[in-house]
Amino acid sequence: MILNDEKVYTFNSVLFIFGKGQSSHYKIFTMIKVSTVLARKGGGAISIDADVSVLEALRLMAEKNIGSVVVTQDDEYLGLLTERDYARKVILKGKASYETLVREIMSTGLPRIVPETSIDTCMHLMSDSNIRYLPVFMADKLCGIISINDLVKETILHQQETIEQLRDYISS
Repeated sequence: MILNDEKVYTFNSVLFIFGKGQSSHYKIFTMIKVSTVLARKGGGAISIDADVSVLEALRLMAEKNIGSVVVTQDDEYLGLLTERDYARKVILKGKASYETLVREIMSTGLPRIVPETSIDTCMHLMSDSNIRYLPVFMADKLCGIISINDLVKETILHQQETIEQLRDYISS
């Protein structure tokens, strides 16, 4: 496409503009969506009932090698329990993991995102709210959890794919 004497190309949801006589390109925006991340990592999330002990939740998180678990009651989403919740609300307060219930320390009121949310928006939400996990909802039903690690991995993968596509374009 030509726009104001500039060639405009889209590679892997990244818009590049090559100006007349210029050899450099400019990345304008990326449009990676949460749905892309969920498709790569798989949807769904590990959950635990709000009335179990924190120790039981920690055992589950260790077994699954995850840093957060969805907290439910009667199969309804209530919040998330994270390693940070445990460190700050149990260890630092001298509570016992086997006596403290998940509902007492879980994080609630987290921003909700949908599969169409961009990962740039997710990064801003996480940074502004100082959180590492976001619940993903579709039609008011939880369909997954996105971590900051998921976003970093997806960004790196996306950049690698874009570089490969540009190399192929330049070689052709």
